[in-house]
Amino acid sequence: MADDKDIAEQEQGGGKKKLIIIGIAVLVLLLAAGGAAYFLLAADEGETVAEVEEVEKPDPLYLKLHPEFIVNLPPGGSAKVLQISIEVMTRTPTVIETLQANEPMIRHHVLNLLEQQQAGDLMTVEGREALQQGIHDLLTEKLQSLKEPGAVEGVFFTQFVMQ
Repeated sequence: MADDKDIAEQEQGGGKKKLIIIGIAVLVLLLAAGGAAYFLLAADEGETVAEVEEVEKPDPLYLKLHPEFIVNLPPGGSAKVLQISIEVMTRTPTVIETLQANEPMIRHHVLNLLEQQQAGDLMTVEGREALQQGIHDLLTEKLQSLKEPGAVEGVFFTQFVMQ
């Protein structure tokens, strides 16, 4: 009988030890799975942010306003005529369509702005940059009045001649 009691106690003690070992193993597996899930989700979020940044910047689109602009400059300056080619940059296709559809109005306002320029001012880099900004502001204003949601990002002179 003593042998039967010892065997029963060993089986019960061994059973408790097995339960503790199984419990610890399950706990370790759960912690490992939780850690792996955390790292995988964190990595996915980083990729999503990078993907969104790429989507936000489509390729630039350019519209050449042609024919080139030729205007008489105000009297008294060193140059009498300005001949200039202008290209407009945007990233929104509807801006190009709006500018093309309203080209006569756009050309009219740009010509008026060009005719007001002083030759001495246009001989400096600062003067040409101010003119670029003036054309940019003019186009932005006209696009807003036409209810165009896109924007002009840049105005570039591809030809600039004063005589």
